[in-house]
Parts: sequence; structure tokens; C-alpha cells
Amino acid sequence: MSLKDHYGNQVSTKSQEAVEAYDSGVGLFLGGNYGAVEAFQSCIDADDSFALGHAALARASMMGGDMATAKSEIARASELAASDDKRSQQHVEAMALLMSGQADKARAKVKTHVQEFPCDVLAAQLCASVFGLIGFSGKVGREAELLAYTSDLLPHYDGDWWIKSMHAISLCETGQADLSLDLMEQSLAINPRNANGSHFKAHAQYEAGYLTEGRKYLDDWLVDYDNRSVLHGHLSWHSALWALHDGDEAAMWQRIDGGAAPGTGRSLPINVLTDTAAILYRAELAGMNVDPARWSTMSDYAAQYFPETGQSFADMHAALSHAMAGEGERLAHIIETAKGFAGDLVKPVARAWGAIARQDWQTALQELVPVIATNERFGGSRAQRDLLELALVNVLLKLGQADEARRSLSMRRPVLASAPPVAAMN
Repeated sequence: MSLKDHYGNQVSTKSQEAVEAYDSGVGLFLGGNYGAVEAFQSCIDADDSFALGHAALARASMMGGDMATAKSEIARASELAASDDKRSQQHVEAMALLMSGQADKARAKVKTHVQEFPCDVLAAQLCASVFGLIGFSGKVGREAELLAYTSDLLPHYDGDWWIKSMHAISLCETGQADLSLDLMEQSLAINPRNANGSHFKAHAQYEAGYLTEGRKYLDDWLVDYDNRSVLHGHLSWHSALWALHDGDEAAMWQRIDGGAAPGTGRSLPINVLTDTAAILYRAELAGMNVDPARWSTMSDYAAQYFPETGQSFADMHAALSHAMAGEGERLAHIIETAKGFAGDLVKPVARAWGAIARQDWQTALQELVPVIATNERFGGSRAQRDLLELALVNVLLKLGQADEARRSLSMRRPVLASAPPVAAMN
């Protein structure tokens, strides 16, 4: 008798123990909780010939920052999948394309694959969320594309907490915060310890302007969240952002130094860099004092983990770090070599950061304005790209264009207009 996984997919293993460990790992991975690597290791310990077990371990290892294991496991999965069924072969191929840096091909493979196997969840998740292959496609309209993607998947996952949370963030990023919150509550009612659910709820509350409720919810939720989990650092950033908007500087620094900043947690380098650089600059915009040593640390961190360009969302924040730290050669390298899915936008933004650092506000304005209209191409969420929106507002204020600053914020980010976190505007 053939076995099936939790989502109803037939699996090639004959080991019930392997399937149970696989399902456990999938649940932990999709929920952003610690322990997925260990579960998938148990899966292949039970059946070393299970291709998808190796592919799952590769994916979880990748998200844990262990690329050596990820590459060896996806190579093993590819060997085993050659004699497996079509679903397994395509699943492993999509993972292998991702891990070899072929994001465009991986995205196309996943989108084709889920048309035939919509409940192959570890393949489907590659294109979900603002940090997935659609989110980092560098394309105009990627938010609408993500909504279309999760809309197509939703009917195939009846009563499932994962797809509810993924569709909810798609709704949130297309301006439907109330619908997003409703769906997120449904997801969290099924699985209250779904870290992606709590994460996306924080986004929806941010977009709806629920400062007090959002801050309390997330701070309470974080109390029992294992700090070894992949989202701990990023959720710490969200908590710090709530504190910043609430004017609670002490709590903001506590959260940054308790999980977001380099050396304080186990987040992926891209999250450490982008979260910390963004909150440091937004703190400055809000009128808080930022120790220059923090910028030096971030510049060194960016140079260590992102020495070459190609991941545009990271490159934008690396450029900010180098500019604020006064590291002109590092900044120039990004400007000269920027490539990747939004490399053409990285260059003017990097030049803008340099101009801001030397208080050349007119040049900063000239560089930022053309980028703002399509800043979604950088990837990430609206909340994260508010870094650019608020930088533009501050530049306008420095140039004495207060009316234009207010108009920009009211038109583009009205949720921030009533209490903008920019000291010069209050």
C-alpha cells in the first residue's frame, strides 16, 4: 500500500516513520518554527532513499544558513529522484534550480508544477510570501502576481492554516488589510504558534494603523517563541518598529539588541542586514541618536556577507550601511557593479544614500524620485520599503518642501500620514 503525506501526496517511501517525520518537519518549516532540520534528518535516517526527504532537508538547511548541507542534500535528492515519479522529479528540480542561483528558472518551474500538483506544499511555498521567488522577481506588478498565485492555490487547501496565512499576506500587500486580518485570524485559530501567521498579522496591523494592538499582540506572542527559530530576528525587528512608532526608544533598542542586530540571533544574513540597517536609519529619521559604531558594524557585516552585488534587496541596505558608515569605497563598489533582479534601481538608491550622508539633499532627491514609483521591484514588504518612502519625505523636508513631503506621504503611504515617524515633520 502506497503512503501519503499530510497534504495527500503519494510518497515513494515505504516507511511510515519517514512519512511521520517528514510531515512533522513540513509543519515546523511552514510555521517558521525551530526543529525542521532535525525532523527531516530523522526522516532520511528512517529511509535514506527518500528523495523528497533529502530535498526537504536541503531546503530547511538553506533557510538555516547551512549551504554546505543544503547543496549536498539537494545533490543526493537529485540522484534519487531520477528513478522516482514525476512529482518528485519536478519538485527536486525546482529546489535544485533555486539552490544553484537560477531563480527565474526555479520560479517558472514551480508555477508550472503547482498547476499539476497544487498541494505539493514545499514546492508551492517557494513562490509564496513577499520573500519568495515571486516577491524577489524584480518585476513591476509582482504584488498582484503573488495575489493571483495564492488565489489559485487557496481552493486546493481546504481549512489549511498555511495557505490562509500566505493568501493573507498577498491581500495585505495589495491594500486589503481588513480582509487580510480576517484570514490571518482564521489561520492562527487553527495553528496559534504559526510564526508566519503572527508575522503576517503584524504586517496587516501595520497597514491598518493598529499601533497599540499590534505592538501588544506581537510582544506577547514573542514571549514563547524559540529564539533559534528563523523568524525570531525578523519578528524582533517588527517589535522594534512598533516601539519606534510608539516613541519607546528603550524598548526599540532592547528588541534590536535582543534578536535583530548582528550576533544577537540566528536569522539569515539577509534579514540581519536589511532589518538592522533599516531600523537604524528609521530611528535617525525619528530623531533618535544612533551610535556611529552601529553603522560601522553594519558596513562590516554587509561587506562580509554580501561582498558582491546580485541580491538587490540586500544591496540596497548594504549601500545604506556603507554610506552611513562613511565607507566610500564599499559604496562605490555597489554603485559600479550593481546587478541582479533590481540592479538598475540599486545604483540610483546607492547614490542617493551617499548624497544623504553628505547632506546633498538636491542630488538625493534627483536620485530617489525615479525609483520611488517602482520600488516594489526591490522585494520585501510595504513596511520594509517604507524606508525609501520616509527617506524621500525627509529629503523634501530638508529642501524646504514640507507641503510636497506631506502630499507624498498622504498619496503613497496614507497609513503613516497622521503620525509620520519623521522628527522634522512633527
